Amino acid sequence: MKTISILGATGSIGQNTIDLIARQPDAYRVVALTGGRNLAQLAQDAIRLRAEVAVTGFDDGLPELCDRLAGTGIEAAAGQAALNEAAARPADWVMSAIVGFAGLEPGLHALRHGNTLALANKESLVCAGALLMRQARANGATVLPVDSEHSAVFQALVGEDMAAVERIIITASGGAFRDWPLDRLHGATLAEASSHPNWAMGQRITIDSASLFNKAMEVIETREFFAVRPDQIEVVIHPESLIHAMVGFRDGALMAHVGPPDMRHAIGYALHWPDRGALPVERLDLVKTGQLTFRDADEARHPALRLAREVMAAGGLNGAVFNAAKETALDGFIDGRIGFLDMARVVEDVLHRLSADASDRADMTLDAVRHIDALARQSAWDVIDGLCGG
Repeated sequence: MKTISILGATGSIGQNTIDLIARQPDAYRVVALTGGRNLAQLAQDAIRLRAEVAVTGFDDGLPELCDRLAGTGIEAAAGQAALNEAAARPADWVMSAIVGFAGLEPGLHALRHGNTLALANKESLVCAGALLMRQARANGATVLPVDSEHSAVFQALVGEDMAAVERIIITASGGAFRDWPLDRLHGATLAEASSHPNWAMGQRITIDSASLFNKAMEVIETREFFAVRPDQIEVVIHPESLIHAMVGFRDGALMAHVGPPDMRHAIGYALHWPDRGALPVERLDLVKTGQLTFRDADEARHPALRLAREVMAAGGLNGAVFNAAKETALDGFIDGRIGFLDMARVVEDVLHRLSADASDRADMTLDAVRHIDALARQSAWDVIDGLCGG
């Protein structure tokens, strides 16, 4: 029986993971589930899966969580220290699906026991890829990608020699605004940016998909995970979202991963790895699909991609600055303080402001990442205040 923990159990990735393991209840023993404010869902899933502990990241949620779990024998806890302790509990397989920078520290704790870490939290690699991979190596742990694009690359590389890889192509759906003319984006609303044409995801990642900041993060993540040069990474718009990534080799061959836009595939691959397990996902009918189309991911239209390349060129802690500024700019857009196109302006300005602080080539530490993250968030709010007129 495989022991598992799910960090970020109440989000879309966490819920899809639970869907898979609940179909084979005798195959898994659940150690820990963590979540945020959705305490009803967290408690319900903890009871359903007979988890050892359920943790909310918010201290003030503990009384309600205790009430919901009363009499079940399931331990309840709250706060950052409790999240880290739950992540550090020995388990064979840990899903890292906490959204944003908050997922980095629990993921690092999960690696201490040599666990397999299924990484859906892309911020961990963008902000501190060197630190995370160093922690994994030091403890003999395995990190498996759960982003659909990186899972696709990982699968395409099975049995291949990385020295033969010429390029990696990751695809983007283009998000909610892929067919909009550029001048219309100035007036894009929150509701419009929050509706994805292909994927069912949370609001924040859906908006990031519309701005291609999500894809920009994945470009950096590709470099960190597969240790390829930035110039080997390409992005194309693929509206059908059926080809998730392609790997090009020095003999001219392209290996493409094709599958339905269903996160349970990438999750299930990581869950069963190194085997392939049966998954309840759609089987593609290529005749019915008819055609697959591709468009150029124009970096003039999508400045997030250009900024990602600047971040990779600069190195150091610029990935952490990029992520913190992006998260803060997204908050500003959701709050109605800035427009859709202003998000890229905020990120670019913060990268320029903190370029000297972020380009330190010294060994990356968690304290250094935390420090630059805080600086970047404050700087981003200063930029947003400036755009709002103070």
